Amino acid sequence: MRDFLSKHARELKPSGIRKYFDIVETLEGAISLGVGEPDFVTPWEIRSAGIRSLQKGYTQYTGNRGLPQLRALIEEYLKVRFDVEYPADQIIVTVGASEGIDLALRALCEAGDEILLPDPAYVSYAPIVQLTGGVPVSVLCSAENGFIMTPEALEKAITPRTKALILAYPNNPTGGVMTREQLEAIVPVIQRHDLAVISDEIYAELTYGGRHVSIAALPGMKERTILLSGFSKAFAMTGWRVGFACAPKELDAAMLKIHQYTALCAPRISQHAAVAALQNGLADGFSSVEKMRLEYDKRRRFLVDAFNKLGLSCFEPRGAFYIFPSVQATGMTGEEFASALLMQERVALVPGSAFGNCGEYHVRCSYATGMAQLTEAVERIARFVGKGVKNAPRAEK
Repeated sequence: MRDFLSKHARELKPSGIRKYFDIVETLEGAISLGVGEPDFVTPWEIRSAGIRSLQKGYTQYTGNRGLPQLRALIEEYLKVRFDVEYPADQIIVTVGASEGIDLALRALCEAGDEILLPDPAYVSYAPIVQLTGGVPVSVLCSAENGFIMTPEALEKAITPRTKALILAYPNNPTGGVMTREQLEAIVPVIQRHDLAVISDEIYAELTYGGRHVSIAALPGMKERTILLSGFSKAFAMTGWRVGFACAPKELDAAMLKIHQYTALCAPRISQHAAVAALQNGLADGFSSVEKMRLEYDKRRRFLVDAFNKLGLSCFEPRGAFYIFPSVQATGMTGEEFASALLMQERVALVPGSAFGNCGEYHVRCSYATGMAQLTEAVERIARFVGKGVKNAPRAEK
């Protein structure tokens, strides 16, 4: 019998994160700091809206773009929170921001097109580029520069085949954030080489020490930018699977056609819940989002201090809910450190190499979990690196 697998599927590597989650499920008493999922429950007013939609029998398809009411609210939300203006008829409600990434790359990529992405970066970008026939090309982002994309590194990575750039700030896995000035510095490079931009802004609400700035808000950039975001992180709605994509007209039309044939529409119940999330947020200044952000900030400061005291140099993240410490001082790679830590102390972190070559001597640690678990995890890590439990930092009361 012939080999029915496509070349793309055959060559696709398994996720560098998944195997650690699978092992954790078999280890009693294991603490997982690998999951990029809020530990908060979706706020009640959002859950209630989903329940009401079921009670009223709102279980049918919506239009392909999504509920008009939700798209109008997304338009208002982007304007109010980030000074970005995309009209509702250029907004597609997607099955999470993940579908938006897929739609954007399918709409853009021809075979052999090079797509630039930050290194380190979210694990899905490079595989989806490959599945669309494109070629992922890393733009190296170092801890010394705050893991941002510099114009020099960007220019160095561009070739005649470069078509688009994926921006992902606040960044997963590093927590790096690009300021307005840093974004403005790369705009001339993008414009000079006539590149499209896919800006993944799923962590836009989770920044510490300043508001998120979208590259789409800068002069001349909305016309070449696909903005992706969603409700999973800031509104603790991961399982609801609802996001959105905003794009210039031509790209928007192409993405909508692909969405029509692949997903049809995002779940209607989830869309009603998302309506409530934005209505309530716009009315009360997003107080529930702010409450979660402040709790993440407390955890962030605790973990950064803890890893630095343990001799594991840690860049201070300015966004998202991850830290990305270096373990090079232990003489181990991130892969070796994470594997040994999991087996010896039953703490699951993710090797930095899962996110790109720049992460070889790093691990990713999520602080989207409770302070009690974080404190216990730090004690175990302290024991593992030989510093002794007595020296492990304690959480603030």
